[in-house]
Amino acid sequence: MKRRLVLAAAASLGSTGAWAQTAERLRKVGVLIDGSAPHPLPGVLRAGLTGRGWVEGRTIAFDVRYADGQPARAAEQAAELAKGEVDIIVAHFTPAVRAAMAATKTIPIIMAPAGAPVETGLVASLSQPGGNVTGVTNMAAELGGRRLQLLKDMIPSLGRVAVLASSHDAFTRPFLTYLEEAARSGGLQLDPVPVAGPSEFAAAFAKMAEVRAGAVIIQGVFNSHRAAIVEVASRQRLPTMWFDRQAVLAGGLISLSANTDDIFQRAAAMADKVLKGAKPADLPVEQPAIFELVINLKAAKELGLTLPRSVQVQADELIE
Repeated sequence: MKRRLVLAAAASLGSTGAWAQTAERLRKVGVLIDGSAPHPLPGVLRAGLTGRGWVEGRTIAFDVRYADGQPARAAEQAAELAKGEVDIIVAHFTPAVRAAMAATKTIPIIMAPAGAPVETGLVASLSQPGGNVTGVTNMAAELGGRRLQLLKDMIPSLGRVAVLASSHDAFTRPFLTYLEEAARSGGLQLDPVPVAGPSEFAAAFAKMAEVRAGAVIIQGVFNSHRAAIVEVASRQRLPTMWFDRQAVLAGGLISLSANTDDIFQRAAAMADKVLKGAKPADLPVEQPAIFELVINLKAAKELGLTLPRSVQVQADELIE
Protein backbone atom coordinates (compact mmCIF):
# COMPACT_ATOMS: atom_id res chain seq x y z
CA MET A 1 0.00 0.00 0.00
CA LYS A 2 1.30 3.42 -0.90
CA ARG A 3 2.34 5.68 1.93
CA ARG A 4 0.31 8.88 1.86
CA LEU A 5 1.40 12.30 2.97
CA VAL A 6 -1.57 14.41 3.98
CA LEU A 7 -0.90 18.14 3.93
CA ALA A 8 -4.38 19.36 4.70
CA ALA A 9 -7.81 18.09 5.50
CA ALA A 10 -9.51 16.72 2.41
CA ALA A 11 -11.85 19.20 0.81
CA SER A 12 -15.39 18.23 0.02
CA LEU A 13 -15.57 16.48 -3.34
CA GLY A 14 -18.89 17.94 -4.35
CA SER A 15 -22.52 17.68 -3.55
CA THR A 16 -23.70 14.29 -2.36
CA GLY A 17 -27.36 15.19 -2.26
CA ALA A 18 -29.86 14.48 -5.00
CA TRP A 19 -29.67 16.87 -7.89
CA ALA A 20 -32.43 17.07 -10.46
CA GLN A 21 -30.85 16.99 -13.90
CA THR A 22 -33.93 16.08 -15.91
CA ALA A 23 -34.61 19.72 -16.75
CA GLU A 24 -31.00 20.53 -17.51
CA ARG A 25 -29.70 20.88 -21.03
CA LEU A 26 -26.76 18.85 -22.29
CA ARG A 27 -23.55 20.32 -20.86
CA LYS A 28 -20.32 20.30 -22.88
CA VAL A 29 -16.96 19.78 -21.17
CA GLY A 30 -13.90 20.80 -23.16
CA VAL A 31 -10.67 19.07 -22.16
CA LEU A 32 -7.39 20.60 -23.35
CA ILE A 33 -4.23 18.61 -22.68
CA ASP A 34 -0.82 20.11 -23.34
CA GLY A 35 0.69 16.70 -24.09
CA SER A 36 -0.24 13.80 -26.34
CA ALA A 37 -2.67 10.89 -26.29
CA PRO A 38 -3.16 8.58 -24.52
CA HIS A 39 -3.63 10.48 -21.26
CA PRO A 40 -5.37 9.49 -18.02
CA LEU A 41 -7.17 12.79 -17.39
CA PRO A 42 -10.19 12.23 -19.69
CA GLY A 43 -10.94 8.85 -18.14
CA VAL A 44 -10.72 10.09 -14.55
CA LEU A 45 -12.79 13.15 -15.45
CA ARG A 46 -15.51 11.01 -17.04
CA ALA A 47 -15.61 8.67 -14.05
CA GLY A 48 -15.67 11.55 -11.59
CA LEU A 49 -18.56 13.32 -13.29
CA THR A 50 -20.67 10.27 -14.12
CA GLY A 51 -20.16 9.17 -10.52
CA ARG A 52 -21.80 12.42 -9.48
CA GLY A 53 -24.93 11.81 -11.50
CA TRP A 54 -24.05 13.09 -14.95
CA VAL A 55 -25.00 10.81 -17.85
CA GLU A 56 -22.68 10.93 -20.86
CA GLY A 57 -24.58 11.58 -24.05
CA ARG A 58 -27.69 12.75 -22.19
CA THR A 59 -26.67 15.37 -19.64
CA ILE A 60 -22.98 15.72 -20.40
CA ALA A 61 -20.61 15.43 -23.37
CA PHE A 62 -16.84 15.67 -23.68
CA ASP A 63 -14.64 17.26 -26.34
CA VAL A 64 -11.03 16.18 -25.71
CA ARG A 65 -8.16 17.95 -27.47
CA TYR A 66 -4.39 17.36 -27.41
CA ALA A 67 -1.88 20.12 -28.13
CA ASP A 68 1.09 17.72 -28.42
CA GLY A 69 3.32 20.21 -26.64
CA GLN A 70 2.93 22.82 -29.38
CA PRO A 71 1.89 26.33 -28.22
CA ALA A 72 0.35 27.24 -31.59
CA ARG A 73 -1.70 24.06 -31.56
CA ALA A 74 -2.83 24.72 -27.98
CA ALA A 75 -4.04 28.17 -29.02
CA GLU A 76 -5.88 26.71 -32.00
CA GLN A 77 -7.50 23.95 -29.93
CA ALA A 78 -8.55 26.37 -27.18
CA ALA A 79 -10.14 28.72 -29.72
CA GLU A 80 -12.06 25.82 -31.26
CA LEU A 81 -13.35 24.73 -27.86
CA ALA A 82 -14.48 28.28 -27.07
CA LYS A 83 -16.23 28.63 -30.42
CA GLY A 84 -17.85 25.24 -29.85
CA GLU A 85 -19.67 26.77 -26.92
CA VAL A 86 -18.41 24.40 -24.25
CA ASP A 87 -19.69 25.10 -20.76
CA ILE A 88 -16.32 24.55 -19.10
CA ILE A 89 -12.70 23.90 -20.08
CA VAL A 90 -10.55 21.53 -18.05
CA ALA A 91 -6.94 22.30 -18.93
CA HIS A 92 -3.89 20.18 -18.11
CA PHE A 93 -0.64 22.07 -17.40
CA THR A 94 0.17 25.75 -17.67
CA PRO A 95 0.46 26.09 -21.48
CA ALA A 96 -3.04 24.66 -21.92
CA VAL A 97 -4.47 26.88 -19.18
CA ARG A 98 -2.89 29.97 -20.72
CA ALA A 99 -4.21 29.02 -24.15
CA ALA A 100 -7.70 28.64 -22.71
CA MET A 101 -7.45 31.99 -20.94
CA ALA A 102 -6.46 33.66 -24.20
CA ALA A 103 -9.45 32.09 -25.94
CA THR A 104 -12.12 33.08 -23.41
CA LYS A 105 -12.69 35.45 -20.50
CA THR A 106 -16.09 34.03 -19.62
CA ILE A 107 -16.08 30.24 -19.94
CA PRO A 108 -14.97 28.68 -16.61
CA ILE A 109 -11.51 27.07 -16.73
CA ILE A 110 -10.36 24.33 -14.34
CA MET A 111 -6.60 23.81 -13.94
CA ALA A 112 -5.91 20.07 -13.78
CA PRO A 113 -3.25 20.84 -12.66
CA ALA A 114 -1.04 23.89 -13.16
CA GLY A 115 2.10 24.62 -11.18
CA ALA A 116 2.73 27.93 -9.39
CA PRO A 117 -0.55 29.46 -10.66
CA VAL A 118 -0.10 32.73 -8.74
CA GLU A 119 3.48 33.28 -9.94
CA THR A 120 2.47 32.61 -13.54
CA GLY A 121 -0.53 34.94 -13.38
CA LEU A 122 -3.23 32.30 -13.82
CA VAL A 123 -5.03 33.32 -10.62
CA ALA A 124 -4.89 36.29 -8.27
CA SER A 125 -4.38 34.10 -5.20
CA LEU A 126 -5.02 30.53 -4.11
CA SER A 127 -7.78 31.51 -1.70
CA GLN A 128 -9.46 34.01 -4.03
CA PRO A 129 -8.65 33.10 -7.63
CA GLY A 130 -10.76 35.83 -9.24
CA GLY A 131 -11.71 35.77 -12.90
CA ASN A 132 -12.83 32.58 -14.64
CA VAL A 133 -10.00 30.25 -13.53
CA THR A 134 -9.65 27.91 -10.56
CA GLY A 135 -8.58 24.30 -10.12
CA VAL A 136 -5.72 22.33 -8.62
CA THR A 137 -2.01 23.06 -8.30
CA ASN A 138 0.51 20.20 -8.19
CA MET A 139 3.17 22.09 -6.18
CA ALA A 140 5.71 21.00 -8.78
CA ALA A 141 7.89 24.07 -8.31
CA GLU A 142 7.79 23.93 -4.51
CA LEU A 143 9.15 20.36 -4.53
CA GLY A 144 12.37 21.49 -6.22
CA GLY A 145 14.46 21.46 -3.07
CA ARG A 146 13.27 18.00 -2.08
CA ARG A 147 14.13 16.65 -5.54
CA LEU A 148 17.67 18.03 -5.35
CA GLN A 149 18.15 16.59 -1.87
CA LEU A 150 17.01 13.15 -3.04
CA LEU A 151 19.49 13.25 -5.91
CA LYS A 152 22.26 14.29 -3.53
CA ASP A 153 21.36 11.47 -1.14
CA MET A 154 21.39 8.96 -4.01
CA ILE A 155 24.62 10.28 -5.57
CA PRO A 156 26.86 11.62 -2.75
CA SER A 157 29.49 12.88 -5.23
CA LEU A 158 26.91 14.96 -7.09
CA GLY A 159 28.10 18.48 -7.89
CA ARG A 160 26.21 19.58 -11.02
CA VAL A 161 22.57 19.03 -11.87
CA ALA A 162 21.18 19.82 -15.31
CA VAL A 163 17.54 20.77 -15.90
CA LEU A 164 15.67 19.99 -19.10
CA ALA A 165 13.46 23.10 -19.18
CA SER A 166 10.87 24.42 -21.58
CA SER A 167 11.73 27.58 -23.48
CA HIS A 168 8.06 28.56 -23.92
CA ASP A 169 6.23 27.48 -20.74
CA ALA A 170 5.42 30.30 -18.28
CA PHE A 171 5.87 27.77 -15.47
CA THR A 172 9.59 27.45 -16.28
CA ARG A 173 10.51 30.62 -14.41
CA PRO A 174 9.10 29.70 -10.96
CA PHE A 175 10.15 26.08 -11.51
CA LEU A 176 13.78 27.16 -11.98
CA THR A 177 13.62 29.79 -9.23
CA TYR A 178 12.84 27.20 -6.56
CA LEU A 179 15.56 24.90 -7.90
CA GLU A 180 18.15 27.67 -8.04
CA GLU A 181 17.48 28.70 -4.43
CA ALA A 182 17.76 25.10 -3.26
CA ALA A 183 20.93 24.50 -5.31
CA ARG A 184 22.65 27.53 -3.79
CA SER A 185 21.82 26.46 -0.24
CA GLY A 186 22.85 22.87 -1.00
CA GLY A 187 26.16 23.71 -2.65
CA LEU A 188 25.14 22.40 -6.07
CA GLN A 189 25.71 23.88 -9.53
CA LEU A 190 22.46 24.06 -11.50
CA ASP A 191 22.62 24.04 -15.31
CA PRO A 192 19.25 24.76 -16.98
CA VAL A 193 19.09 23.69 -20.62
CA PRO A 194 16.02 25.24 -22.29
CA VAL A 195 14.49 23.45 -25.29
CA ALA A 196 11.43 24.08 -27.43
CA GLY A 197 10.61 20.42 -28.04
CA PRO A 198 11.74 16.88 -28.87
CA SER A 199 13.88 17.89 -31.85
CA GLU A 200 16.28 19.55 -29.40
CA PHE A 201 16.56 16.70 -26.88
CA ALA A 202 19.68 15.10 -28.34
CA ALA A 203 21.61 18.38 -28.44
CA ALA A 204 20.44 19.27 -24.93
CA PHE A 205 21.69 16.01 -23.45
CA ALA A 206 24.95 16.30 -25.34
CA LYS A 207 25.42 19.70 -23.69
CA MET A 208 24.65 18.20 -20.27
CA ALA A 209 27.30 15.55 -20.84
CA GLU A 210 29.76 18.20 -21.99
CA VAL A 211 29.47 20.13 -18.71
CA ARG A 212 29.61 16.81 -16.83
CA ALA A 213 26.26 17.05 -15.13
CA GLY A 214 25.75 14.21 -12.68
CA ALA A 215 21.96 14.07 -13.03
CA VAL A 216 19.10 15.82 -14.81
CA ILE A 217 15.69 17.01 -13.63
CA ILE A 218 12.98 16.83 -16.29
CA GLN A 219 10.32 19.56 -16.33
CA GLY A 220 6.83 18.08 -16.16
CA VAL A 221 5.73 19.57 -19.48
CA PHE A 222 7.90 16.92 -21.17
CA ASN A 223 6.22 13.94 -19.47
CA SER A 224 4.52 12.84 -22.68
CA HIS A 225 7.97 12.50 -24.32
CA ARG A 226 9.20 10.16 -21.59
CA ALA A 227 10.25 7.34 -23.93
CA ALA A 228 12.47 9.57 -26.09
CA ILE A 229 14.03 11.26 -23.05
CA VAL A 230 14.73 7.99 -21.23
CA GLU A 231 16.47 6.69 -24.35
CA VAL A 232 18.74 9.69 -24.88
CA ALA A 233 19.48 10.00 -21.15
CA SER A 234 20.46 6.33 -21.03
CA ARG A 235 22.90 6.85 -23.90
CA GLN A 236 24.54 9.67 -21.92
CA ARG A 237 24.31 7.61 -18.69
CA LEU A 238 22.51 10.45 -16.94
CA PRO A 239 20.25 9.68 -13.96
CA THR A 240 16.83 11.30 -14.46
CA MET A 241 14.50 12.88 -11.89
CA TRP A 242 10.87 13.11 -13.04
CA PHE A 243 7.45 14.50 -12.15
CA ASP A 244 5.90 11.38 -13.61
CA ARG A 245 5.60 7.82 -12.25
CA GLN A 246 5.04 6.48 -15.77
CA ALA A 247 8.49 7.75 -16.80
CA VAL A 248 10.09 5.70 -14.03
CA LEU A 249 8.16 2.64 -15.18
CA ALA A 250 9.57 3.36 -18.66
CA GLY A 251 13.17 3.34 -17.41
CA GLY A 252 13.72 6.69 -15.67
CA LEU A 253 15.49 6.61 -12.31
CA ILE A 254 13.19 8.43 -9.88
CA SER A 255 10.07 10.56 -9.65
CA LEU A 256 8.65 12.71 -6.88
CA SER A 257 5.25 14.21 -7.57
CA ALA A 258 1.74 14.77 -6.41
CA ASN A 259 -0.47 11.74 -7.04
CA THR A 260 -2.05 12.40 -10.44
CA ASP A 261 -5.18 10.35 -9.78
CA ASP A 262 -5.87 12.42 -6.66
CA ILE A 263 -5.36 15.65 -8.61
CA PHE A 264 -7.61 14.58 -11.49
CA GLN A 265 -10.34 13.48 -9.07
CA ARG A 266 -10.18 16.86 -7.34
CA ALA A 267 -10.44 18.57 -10.74
CA ALA A 268 -13.51 16.46 -11.56
CA ALA A 269 -15.11 17.48 -8.28
CA MET A 270 -14.47 21.17 -9.01
CA ALA A 271 -15.82 20.80 -12.54
CA ASP A 272 -18.97 19.28 -11.07
CA LYS A 273 -19.41 22.25 -8.74
CA VAL A 274 -18.97 24.75 -11.57
CA LEU A 275 -21.36 22.88 -13.86
CA LYS A 276 -23.92 23.04 -11.05
CA GLY A 277 -23.59 26.80 -10.73
CA ALA A 278 -20.53 27.63 -8.62
CA LYS A 279 -18.32 30.48 -9.87
CA PRO A 280 -14.60 29.81 -10.36
CA ALA A 281 -13.75 33.09 -8.64
CA ASP A 282 -15.37 31.76 -5.44
CA LEU A 283 -13.66 28.35 -5.42
CA PRO A 284 -10.18 28.38 -3.81
CA VAL A 285 -7.42 26.65 -5.72
CA GLU A 286 -6.77 23.26 -4.12
CA GLN A 287 -3.35 21.85 -3.28
CA PRO A 288 -2.44 18.16 -3.52
CA ALA A 289 -2.93 15.92 -0.51
CA ILE A 290 -1.02 12.85 -1.67
CA PHE A 291 2.57 12.62 -2.93
CA GLU A 292 4.50 9.68 -4.41
CA LEU A 293 8.17 8.78 -4.49
CA VAL A 294 8.95 6.08 -7.08
CA ILE A 295 12.43 4.62 -7.67
CA ASN A 296 13.58 2.28 -10.44
CA LEU A 297 16.17 -0.06 -8.90
CA LYS A 298 16.92 -1.66 -12.27
CA ALA A 299 17.75 1.74 -13.77
CA ALA A 300 19.97 2.52 -10.78
CA LYS A 301 21.88 -0.74 -11.29
CA GLU A 302 22.36 -0.03 -15.00
CA LEU A 303 23.78 3.40 -14.07
CA GLY A 304 26.16 1.81 -11.55
CA LEU A 305 24.42 3.46 -8.59
CA THR A 306 24.13 1.79 -5.20
CA LEU A 307 21.16 3.45 -3.56
CA PRO A 308 21.39 3.95 0.21
CA ARG A 309 18.84 2.08 2.28
CA SER A 310 17.86 5.44 3.79
CA VAL A 311 16.58 6.53 0.36
CA GLN A 312 14.89 3.26 -0.52
CA VAL A 313 12.79 3.19 2.64
CA GLN A 314 11.29 6.56 1.71
CA ALA A 315 9.89 5.23 -1.55
CA ASP A 316 6.20 4.52 -2.04
CA GLU A 317 7.15 2.17 -4.87
CA LEU A 318 10.37 0.37 -5.78
CA ILE A 319 10.59 -1.00 -9.32
CA GLU A 320 12.90 -4.03 -9.51
